[in-house]
Amino acid sequence: MFYAQLFINGLFQGLVIGLAALSITLVFGIARFPNAATGDSMTLGAYAALAAHKASGSFIVAGLGAAGATGIVLLLAYWSVFRKLANRSVVALLVASIGVAFVLRAALGVAFGHGQQVFQVPLSRPYVFGGLRILPLDLQMALVALVTLIAVFGLLYLTAIGRQMRAVADNRDLARVSGIRPGRVMIALWLLAGAVAGIAGMMLGMKTIVTPEFGWEMLLPAFTAAILGGIGSPVGAVVAGLILGAMQEVSTPFVGFTYKIAIAFLIMLAVLLVRPRGLFGRVEGVR
Repeated sequence: MFYAQLFINGLFQGLVIGLAALSITLVFGIARFPNAATGDSMTLGAYAALAAHKASGSFIVAGLGAAGATGIVLLLAYWSVFRKLANRSVVALLVASIGVAFVLRAALGVAFGHGQQVFQVPLSRPYVFGGLRILPLDLQMALVALVTLIAVFGLLYLTAIGRQMRAVADNRDLARVSGIRPGRVMIALWLLAGAVAGIAGMMLGMKTIVTPEFGWEMLLPAFTAAILGGIGSPVGAVVAGLILGAMQEVSTPFVGFTYKIAIAFLIMLAVLLVRPRGLFGRVEGVR
């Protein structure tokens, strides 16, 4: 029962990892580079949610604030940085995203200070199901994650802009020849990736203490989940996030809370060595 409880707790943590990995894989699938600013985008989302919650007292408003603020800031980062480097190498874009991450972190430190901040969440008794204890907050956050995933996958698979985004991800040149406007697709991409990262940051902030550095610490698990699921696969990113979250929590009694993040590093190494394309990735040939 003890390990079953850890497993359930890990699934809730895995939802946060999965959303962060989804943001990474969306950017990689369309913009073709690993966005190292995802972790600090989560931090921005957490602070935006904190400010919106203090002003309104509503977690719905907090979620909208997190998604909106992070989406707009990442869109500004695209217009001012990534668009100008679009024809450069992947390494150049990766380094640029690290620079954006540092700027975001510094700006948040100046704006909110480096002290610890927390969401004012009312205390409540956990629900007990067959000996397993589940906090109402965890169920609420799972609902938020579910609504976010439905919205993202609905946009990707049921709307015209979503079909255009998938077309660009499959074959950028063919999509351009077909009349798809890359600029419009990139605007939608950065708004969507930012909104997803912002929601993930709010969820993480509601379970932990918010500081300017706390999103950076989630970057390794998020990248691991993106790679494990198959970089560029939205479904794989979410599934891998759940797997990774559960594995990290179940391993805590053996490696300790401090070192459980090493599990993410080991999984990433194993995937790169044994199955580089990940669980849902496709084999791509050189043309």
